[in-house]
Amino acid sequence: MSVGSEDPALPAADLLGTVYLVGAGPGDPELITLKAHRLLQCCDALVYDSLVPTALLELTPVDCERHFVGKRRGHHSVPQPSTNAVLVDLARRHRTIVRLKGGDPFLFGRGGEEAAHLASHGVPVQVVPGVTAGIAAPAYAGIPITHRKAGSSVTFVTGHEEIDKGRPGVDWQGLARSSDGLVIYMGLHNLRRICDELIAGALAPETPAAVIQQGTVSGQRLLVSCLGELADAAEAEGYGSPSIVVIGQVVLERVESCAPPPADVEMPIPF
Repeated sequence: MSVGSEDPALPAADLLGTVYLVGAGPGDPELITLKAHRLLQCCDALVYDSLVPTALLELTPVDCERHFVGKRRGHHSVPQPSTNAVLVDLARRHRTIVRLKGGDPFLFGRGGEEAAHLASHGVPVQVVPGVTAGIAAPAYAGIPITHRKAGSSVTFVTGHEEIDKGRPGVDWQGLARSSDGLVIYMGLHNLRRICDELIAGALAPETPAAVIQQGTVSGQRLLVSCLGELADAAEAEGYGSPSIVVIGQVVLERVESCAPPPADVEMPIPF
């Protein structure tokens, strides 16, 4: 996608490089797509996030220009406008730029914001979807996020929202009444409030629930509990980020024997 440039300092669109918003997957490097693998092997510049495995960075050419723009809770983070500016600058100087984002670039990854910014500057953009942690982490733990007997609907929701986004926050009480299952990203820090809100919305405290930490990689941990006890259990057992929370009857359909072993890859933990 591209539009005419409004910045007179930018070259014509046909002289600009293409930025590929590439999903890096949930952590296991073998879960990236063939297209992502090909682009990493031929890119001129790479812009990558915190939770991207080192094995993927090593696929890039030796002369590839690399830029780390990770965001971590409680640590210094690269502001989004700075990342946007880096991408535009690289498009002026290189032909193939890979913006490598954990999971899928258009699911809680600000990929939409980056694509819109690039398009507004006349930079060609292509999106390469990736496997999202909300599907992969439960799968590696043997939990199907939908099940014919236990859940015909599932909602993906973020537990960590920007305070300046200009619209109401997540209606947790409404979600308690409207979805068979919830898959919550970045929810551990607010887990107690989320659980309380769901119970206030008439979701039973006995509802099965799980936390998967470090999904798909070495260090993967699984906590199975119930909604009313989940926050206490996660705190008592020292669960941290990155984690995916699954709430609903599908947790009871876990099939331990079908879960693949986590990859022998260590991932950085953002606190």
